Amino acid sequence: MSLILIVEDNDKNLKLVRDVLQVKGFSTIEAGNAEDGIQLARERNPDLILMDIHLPGMNGIEALKVLRADPATAAIPILAVTASVMQQDRKLITEAGFNAYVGKPINLKEFLDTVREILARPA
Repeated sequence: MSLILIVEDNDKNLKLVRDVLQVKGFSTIEAGNAEDGIQLARERNPDLILMDIHLPGMNGIEALKVLRADPATAAIPILAVTASVMQQDRKLITEAGFNAYVGKPINLKEFLDTVREILARPA
C-alpha cells in the first residue's frame, strides 16, 4: 500500500484529499505547513508527496527545493496541488521540478488518475 504525504493548510482541502485517497486504499500522513511536511518526508519516506503551493511560512516551491536538495528525499515524486492554474503559474510549477500538478478545485477522477500514474512510474 502506498503512503502519501499531504501538505495542505486548508482543512477542507486536506479532508477531501485524505478521504478520497483513504477510500481508494492509500495510507496518508499530513502536515499543515512546509516545514512539518519536510520533517515528515525525512522521517517516513512516503511514496508520493502532495504539496500545496500557497502555505504559511515556506511555500510549496521552496519546500520542493529543500526536498530535492536532500539525498534522503530527492527521489520522492511530488505533485503540486494548487489553485494557481494561470499559464505562468503552471510554467513556474513545472520548471520548479514538480512531477505533475493538479488544479483546485480538485476534479476527483483527474486527481486519482494523476496520483496512480505517478505511483506507477519507475523510481
